[in-house]
Amino acid sequence: MAHLNTARWLALLVPASLLGGAYIAQYGFGLPPCEMCWWQRYPHFAAVPLAAAAFVMRPAAVWTALAGLAILTSGLIGGFHAGVEYGWWQGVTGCSTIPSAVDVMDPRAAPLIRCDRAPWTLFGISLAGFNFLISSFAGAAIVALAAYRR
Repeated sequence: MAHLNTARWLALLVPASLLGGAYIAQYGFGLPPCEMCWWQRYPHFAAVPLAAAAFVMRPAAVWTALAGLAILTSGLIGGFHAGVEYGWWQGVTGCSTIPSAVDVMDPRAAPLIRCDRAPWTLFGISLAGFNFLISSFAGAAIVALAAYRR
């Protein structure tokens, strides 16, 4: 039971913390998200209510494991995005290239947030890279802890 309780708290706190960090980066430090950054947020949006459900609905292990899988999904998207940023492979969206139809001199044009350029790094790891590392390992750990039986 202690493993499941740990997994439930991780499943709730990891995505909530990562979403909080993403919004602090966006609004506090002026780092608006690109399209692939949003892709990483969606599974975390799903993980928070799934993890909360694990505290009130049964079987708790199923809800916790679903939250862990959502977190792991975000991590895998983050890994793909980091690979695009590091130039290991091509992105699959228009935010990896500058579209020729956009007039960059038009002040009414929405700013293009590039997916293939890391706006911030720490020790050479981008925000997408950190999401990959944290979400992949935490998601896998949550799923494993939720599945653990004595």
